[in-house]
Amino acid sequence: MTDEAVSEESALPEERRLLIAARVRRDARVRVDDLARRFGVSGETVRRDLQVLEERGLVRRVYGGAVVAGSDPAQVRTDPPSADGSPVHRRIAALAATLVEPDDTVAVHGGSVVGLVQQFAAALPASFTGRVLCASLPVAAELAGRAGVDVLIAGGQVRQADLACSGPVTEHFFRQYYADKVFLSAGGIHHRTGLTQRSLDDIAVQQVMVDHARECYVLADPASLGRTAVGRVAAVGAVTAVVTDGSADPAEIRALEQAGLKVLVAQIAQPDPDAD
Repeated sequence: MTDEAVSEESALPEERRLLIAARVRRDARVRVDDLARRFGVSGETVRRDLQVLEERGLVRRVYGGAVVAGSDPAQVRTDPPSADGSPVHRRIAALAATLVEPDDTVAVHGGSVVGLVQQFAAALPASFTGRVLCASLPVAAELAGRAGVDVLIAGGQVRQADLACSGPVTEHFFRQYYADKVFLSAGGIHHRTGLTQRSLDDIAVQQVMVDHARECYVLADPASLGRTAVGRVAAVGAVTAVVTDGSADPAEIRALEQAGLKVLVAQIAQPDPDAD
C-alpha cells in the first residue's frame, strides 16, 4: 500500500498503521510528532500505533519515534531527548513528583519510556532537596544544576537512542545504593504479571533498583496498562503504586486495583465553561 492509496487524514486505524510501516521502510526512521501532524491524530494515538507495529515485528520503537525492525538504534538516532513531552506524560510526571519528600534518596530509570522519567525529573519542585540516582544523561543534566540536589549517575554503555546507560556496569552501580523511592517507567503493567519491560538490557538493572528501594512507583503510559512485555521486573506485590493518566482505560485501572495495586490517576483539566 502506498501513501497515495488512502487519504492520510481520513485513514482508518489499521490503514494508518500500514501507512506508517511503509513510511518506516522508506525513510528508515519516523518521528511521532511528524506522524501526528501528517495523519491528523494525537501523539498518543501514534505511539499506540507504533506499539502495535512493534509487537508485529514491523518496527522498533526508539525515543521520539521508530526505526526499521532489527536495525541498530545507534545508527539511526532520532533528535536528542527533550523534556517537553506529551500532555499525558507531563500529567503523569507532575503527579509522580508530588510523591517525593524532602531529603529523599530517589532512584529513577526510564526503561521503555525514558521520556517519562526525564519529565518526572523536570517536574520535581525547585524546593526539593535530596539525592537522585539515575542512569540517564538527560535526567542528570536536568537536575545537576539544582541547589540542594546531589546527583549520582551510573556508568555503563550509553545507548545512542535515548542517552541512557545500561549493562553490567549500570547494574553494579545500583547494587551499591539504597533508595527511599524508585520511579520506573513501564513497558507493561498487568494485574497478573506485574511490571515488565521490553528492553532486555534494562530488566536486570530495574530488578536491582526495586530490591534496593523502600517504595516502588511505576510511571505508566495508558497504553502500557494491561500489557505484558518480554521480561518481568517486579511482581504486583513489589509495586507501591502505579501512576497513570485519566485517559487510561477504566477497566484496566479496576483490574489493577482488584489485584491489590494502588493506582494514582492524573486528572485531565476540564475547560472552564465560564471562560471566554
